Amino acid sequence: QAHLVESGGGLVQPGGTLRLSCAASGDVFSISVFRWYRQAPGKQRELVATVAYGGNTQYADSVKGRFTISRDNAENTAYLQMSSLRPEDTAVYFCYAYMNYQDTWGQGTQVTVSS
Repeated sequence: QAHLVESGGGLVQPGGTLRLSCAASGDVFSISVFRWYRQAPGKQRELVATVAYGGNTQYADSVKGRFTISRDNAENTAYLQMSSLRPEDTAVYFCYAYMNYQDTWGQGTQVTVSS
């Protein structure tokens, strides 16, 4: 069964950068879209960024100009490059993919922005 594994989270100072990765593994034959979501304590999960198979991207207003989503179709992997990080970016970041015609979620990775 195919699944997603995120990596790259951690603690970073305000203004810093982090790169998250989301790797699909198992029996993968189709990934139409990757998305990154995040959920801060006491808040609802929010959509951060989307990348379609052809490379088209969309971003939440709160991260436009600071975050970049990309994907490597040959490696079945998506990335989220985060720069100019702010304390309000602190959250658990989840990768989502419409993979093998099913909604699939990763386990999440913690990002903490603090001095």
